[in-house]
Amino acid sequence: MEFTHTFSGDPLDRADHLRRDADWITAQLHASNSRFLTFDKLRVLADRGPPTTLKWLGPAVANAAASRASPVFLGLRDDSAHFALDVTGNGEDVALLAAGSGAAFEDARNTAMHLSIPETGLLAHAKSLVDWHARHGYCANCGAPTEAHFGGKSRRCNSCGASHFPRTDPVAIMLVISGDRCLLGRGRGRQVPMYSALAGFIDHGETIEEAVRREVYEESRIEVGAVRYYSSQPWPFPASLMIGCMAEARSTEITVDAHELADVAWFDKSFIREVLALPDRRTENLQLPGPIAIAHHLLTAWVNE
Repeated sequence: MEFTHTFSGDPLDRADHLRRDADWITAQLHASNSRFLTFDKLRVLADRGPPTTLKWLGPAVANAAASRASPVFLGLRDDSAHFALDVTGNGEDVALLAAGSGAAFEDARNTAMHLSIPETGLLAHAKSLVDWHARHGYCANCGAPTEAHFGGKSRRCNSCGASHFPRTDPVAIMLVISGDRCLLGRGRGRQVPMYSALAGFIDHGETIEEAVRREVYEESRIEVGAVRYYSSQPWPFPASLMIGCMAEARSTEITVDAHELADVAWFDKSFIREVLALPDRRTENLQLPGPIAIAHHLLTAWVNE
């Protein structure tokens, strides 16, 4: 089904045909209508409002506070170029310059819970690229320094000529169903009893369906039959794509993989419906994911079937 999750719905035209024009990119870095979204240690500059919004800076402020990181071209909106800029090391200066507006650097995940859906899509796009550039300053082929290329769409090694591109890590997240029960797991080390859908990275040479069956069996020893795609969600921590599925159980006896999870259990549909209706989706012994996560929407879709 088509569903706009948190961290999706980016309204920008990514304008790939323009990012290849280095002269155009350079001109946009100084254009008066260009806008810059800044990050300090992956915290995003946001206006606390209310309402909370992303704080975009003009070129004079952004370039004056720019670190050694190159601005990353995100796309166009209303003929205005939008960039992401890592100002780590200069974050305090940027925060002071924007202080009159009530803006401050905030945790990206916490900020997203208060943004409009399109702004969360922009945030996911920008944060993932800023994070990738910060961690890929050297060539994986020869070890020499790399530099941003194509407006930040890639990095290029000037020593061996290798090109490097941002990666997206596909994750299967699945609600396993057996009649009027669903299978949920609780991660190790959590301070609250958060139960959520099982999930895991998709391996090389593996289909989504195969990943669903493997991950569920590894974590719970439950065998899965039919797998049905639900929807997907970008998850910029650091750069995953959550591929949500409904899965039909072919067995019911659980053996928990204690290396991965603290607990796995079956829950009745009526109970899950009641907990989802609570203001904080929480009882004394169970907390369910909030709307920011695709797991919440898998559960909601299931109880409403």
